[in-house]
Amino acid sequence: MCGILGGSETEWDYEAALESMRYRGPDGLRVKKGKEFSLGFVRLSIMDLSDNGMQPMESDDGKVTIVFNGEIYGFKRLKNELIRKGYIFKSGSDTEIILNSYLEYGDDFIYKIDGMFAIAIYDQKRGVVKLYRDRVGIKPLYYYWDGKHFAFGSELEPIKVLLNNMKLNIDYTALYDYLTYTYIPEPKSMYKNLYKLEPGKTITYYVKNRKLSRPKEYWVLTPNDTVAGKRKKEDIEESIRELITESVEEQMVADVPVGSFLSGGIDSSIVTYESLKYNTNIETFSMGFTNKQFDELGYARLMADKFNIRRNEQILDRKMFNGLYPKLKEWYDEPFSDTSAFPTYLVSKLAKEKVTVVLTGDGGDEIFGGYYRYEQFLNGKGNGRINNRILSGFIEQHLYDNSVVGDTRLLEPVSAICPLYEYLQKGDKRKYAEKWGIPKDYDDYWYFRKHYHKELPPITRLQYLDFKTYLPSDVLTKVDRASMQVSLEARVPLLSKKVIEYAFSLSQEDRNPDHVLKGSLKNAYKGLIPDQILFRKKMGFSIPDEYMRKKVSRQEELLKTVWKLL
Repeated sequence: MCGILGGSETEWDYEAALESMRYRGPDGLRVKKGKEFSLGFVRLSIMDLSDNGMQPMESDDGKVTIVFNGEIYGFKRLKNELIRKGYIFKSGSDTEIILNSYLEYGDDFIYKIDGMFAIAIYDQKRGVVKLYRDRVGIKPLYYYWDGKHFAFGSELEPIKVLLNNMKLNIDYTALYDYLTYTYIPEPKSMYKNLYKLEPGKTITYYVKNRKLSRPKEYWVLTPNDTVAGKRKKEDIEESIRELITESVEEQMVADVPVGSFLSGGIDSSIVTYESLKYNTNIETFSMGFTNKQFDELGYARLMADKFNIRRNEQILDRKMFNGLYPKLKEWYDEPFSDTSAFPTYLVSKLAKEKVTVVLTGDGGDEIFGGYYRYEQFLNGKGNGRINNRILSGFIEQHLYDNSVVGDTRLLEPVSAICPLYEYLQKGDKRKYAEKWGIPKDYDDYWYFRKHYHKELPPITRLQYLDFKTYLPSDVLTKVDRASMQVSLEARVPLLSKKVIEYAFSLSQEDRNPDHVLKGSLKNAYKGLIPDQILFRKKMGFSIPDEYMRKKVSRQEELLKTVWKLL
């Protein structure tokens, strides 16, 4: 939707910083400078296209100001509640609803809203600036703090522009983490003193005495820790359909055209199917490959033909990827290795020709259990013990060193699952650890360990781990940056709070009956979505190796990304 910015120093060049991310908001730019704190905004007009919807937006007395990036789901219900309490609205934007909710409920307003958002509220009466990031991490929010200067922004680059001549030092532990995870895990960025606000958290800057609070969690997801099924299959399927239907309806609200990505996979097909209930003429956008091993276009066409859906499609060949690889640095501002960013960018570019908002199927694998690594994690009987093949592969690939193989501490579950994710071998990383001064006792897997709960059933355990790590740090980061490069807002109906909480409230057996990947979701839409789509092998939105200008090993690719940024 937009780009937001703020800082503690009046002399900083906020206009230049905003211009560095103007693609996030090509429809307007505004700065509100204050003696103690300043706010800036670039606008992608989606709700209330008039100037009434422009930000920074102030309360009537001018004492509370907000900048906000994203969308609030089902905001009309909250608006009606506030109107009954006497609030008069000057715009049709959801920004004003957040502002008035804060005026009415104070800090508790966050419990009244759901959505994808990065919110900054400057309350002069309380002398605070409060930042909030959505529960899942759909929208990005970075902040800088060195003990004296404070700044925040939607991306790294505008903060760097704000800081201007202030030296930023590379955090080499973050680069080392990148070699483990293929992204820099939150809350780190590639620079010291520059952080990502983690999903579901808030942080407060105290303007008068220049103090910053610790990030505080405002939402805790509590997965069902039981294995056996307890609910009626029919009730589960009906609830899933009802919740997804409602979520899609809420996220189709806009004053600009809304379309849908249609990859041919389960999730985007379901989201598109639900969208037809509210717009039978919705435009869909699909990508295919000349390499048929990676091509899913036939399934997208099957879905489109069955429901007479308007489709826009493009076949990607190797030439279309020429020159894109260096764009990763420009798009992500720090090492990022998910090359599916390229087709995501190209399908976003196609969509932008006709719409400003697009619905995606992201999140379905994490909340309904769709990754094949979940099957790998189970042994033949599905009791959740580490498969011997995986464990031996871990020892062979990652611990082939006499000094560490005998350390049984390294064979605990978090380490043992890492071959399902990690790209670089332990020995390959060791030479960079020495070069970058990484301590010998550094925990390579701290990010996984932070979110790994061994008391959960095996599939639920990995789903929760992916939900907390891979989803925000890779998948949602990829989609946000790639789509915003062409000023397209991507919305994710499967990641509304109610859908997430319901999916994780199910026992493992109810969510994945007989360990079937996405079993409950597939059953919910059986007879509605073609079986050829629901029950086919998962492919993923990846690109053929030969589409890259020069085929390199995964290790070379990772390291090349790092050194381009140093």
